[in-house]
Amino acid sequence: MLVSEERKSIMCGRFALTTPGEALATLFGLEQPPPVVPRYNIAPTQPVLAVRLNPRQEREMTFFRWGLIPPWVKDISVGSRMINARAETVDEKPSFRAAFKRRRCLIPASGFYEWQRINGRKQPLFIHPVDDQPFVFAGLWETWFGPDGSEVDSCTILTTTPNALMQEIHNRMPVILEPDEFDAWLFPDLTPDGGRHLLRPYPADKMTAYPVSTYVNNPHNEGPQCIARIAI
Repeated sequence: MLVSEERKSIMCGRFALTTPGEALATLFGLEQPPPVVPRYNIAPTQPVLAVRLNPRQEREMTFFRWGLIPPWVKDISVGSRMINARAETVDEKPSFRAAFKRRRCLIPASGFYEWQRINGRKQPLFIHPVDDQPFVFAGLWETWFGPDGSEVDSCTILTTTPNALMQEIHNRMPVILEPDEFDAWLFPDLTPDGGRHLLRPYPADKMTAYPVSTYVNNPHNEGPQCIARIAI
């Protein structure tokens, strides 16, 4: 019941991050480069790198389990169905509204995958920035405390209505932020509307898509083959 509405519009269920740690440190203004290992097929429940504010209100990059786990649930498997949060209702849904107010994050991605029906079959596409700089998704995070004292930090990616490119592929797209919008997202008190104006489609002319092999369909498959362009 928690996730039925979100599951109707799940998208951006797989993405890649191959940007070097030094470039990410420059992008986010971090003192130390994060420990980045190129990933070409990041899937739900796997670790993802994201930037959040630490208790001193400074940016820090750390790993989160992809799929937000609300603090009150008993079974963390719920998170596998909470990989996206709809921008239109994120401040209303019990699973997301507390994180939306207090725990926001920035999730870098070299690109993401979506599947489009072409010639009667689902064709995977790799969608990436035209300038080869990483996308930065708007995200939320939570900490779940287990009965044995364990802790799990998890995250979700916000989605919004599609731009002209994405509407031919899917009815949703991730919320993508520009560098000069990072602080407004991490510090919602900086703007009168709490940063809600950022939850809009990214310009279509800043992104492009091309077909890739169904090799990426298996979340256990990794490597550059996942993003290799193919002819169809």
